[in-house]
Amino acid sequence: MEPDVAEFISAMAAGNGARLMVEVCAVSAGSTTLALVSAAHQTGGRVVCIVPGQDELQASVMQLGREAMERVEMVVGDAGEMLAGVYRRADFVVVDCDVEKHERVFEVAERRAMEVSGGGLVVGYNAFHKEACSSDGGLRVDLLPIGHGLRVARVPPGLARRSQWVVRVDECTGEEHVFRVRSPRRKWIEA
Repeated sequence: MEPDVAEFISAMAAGNGARLMVEVCAVSAGSTTLALVSAAHQTGGRVVCIVPGQDELQASVMQLGREAMERVEMVVGDAGEMLAGVYRRADFVVVDCDVEKHERVFEVAERRAMEVSGGGLVVGYNAFHKEACSSDGGLRVDLLPIGHGLRVARVPPGLARRSQWVVRVDECTGEEHVFRVRSPRRKWIEA
């Protein structure tokens, strides 16, 4: 990964005051993980790196070194399940778009960020390698030409709790009725 990408990700995490930063790696932890460690030092947050298997874990240990490993929680497992469960409060998620089923990981991360009171950011690197870069959750997703492409989705605070005012006029009486309607929580179906 190019240094500009790691620096940009670090600046976004620190600038947004991220407290729980989760990275989902396809192969091994690397410069992005170190960038998140730098941001965590500034925000007082913590860094978790999810890798798919033991081989990737060993490669990450070799790549990062002992000092960095003391500041990163390395986890082996299914990223989607972990983001939906143990790390559901993550407010900054970084996903390698080369991860198998990366769109599912994005969907889970964006959905969980909607539930966190302060919102969050979901960032994907190597995004030019993949065609699908949109979100069907009503979020604006930007594709930035940095490195091999950065996919950035900002989840505003309180998105899941939005409401709107509806005005109806009774045709018989001409009375105007105003209702506050809360958006129903989306029902998400896990595949």
